[in-house]
Amino acid sequence: MGEPVAYDAVVAHERTASETPDTTIGSNGDTNSDAVAIANLTPEQAELMAEDADWNAHASLYHAGGGGATGNDSLGCRPVAMRTLATDPRVIPRRTKVFIRETVGLRLADGTIHDGYWYASDTGGSIKGQRVDLYTGNGRASMAPARRLNQRTLTIVRAGTFDGCPPATVAPAAPLQMASN
Repeated sequence: MGEPVAYDAVVAHERTASETPDTTIGSNGDTNSDAVAIANLTPEQAELMAEDADWNAHASLYHAGGGGATGNDSLGCRPVAMRTLATDPRVIPRRTKVFIRETVGLRLADGTIHDGYWYASDTGGSIKGQRVDLYTGNGRASMAPARRLNQRTLTIVRAGTFDGCPPATVAPAAPLQMASN
């Protein structure tokens, strides 16, 4: 095991090492699968997809371990992979439930499909203004499903508020399904 590497250094290296595909929905670049994810939205998700953005924010990714995040979020909760969102609370208040269009249809490590909902429960020293950090989980490998969103501007819609800690899992009214080939 080598010396710890600063997160910013890893992000800078990965940004120059590879270009991510320019897609707007889904994580595998398969437009047929993306269309199926869109077709299987709940009525609430479809409404949020159609709404004007409340915020357009520059995104970066963060993870636990290896120089990434440690401990609890700013609410004192354990961060939840692919649900916890770090924000500038002057822009997106803590305890805001948001819907990020570009994350709908992301195929997650466990094979499930992201429904687009995130929870503003963390802050960070470099999160100022129209910036957000998406928490991806434990280790650099956890960033793979969301890597194409790193250093991009995301469309964010307010979807409500939440009490307590972000839910560990979210059961949508109608689960998103991807087509299998």
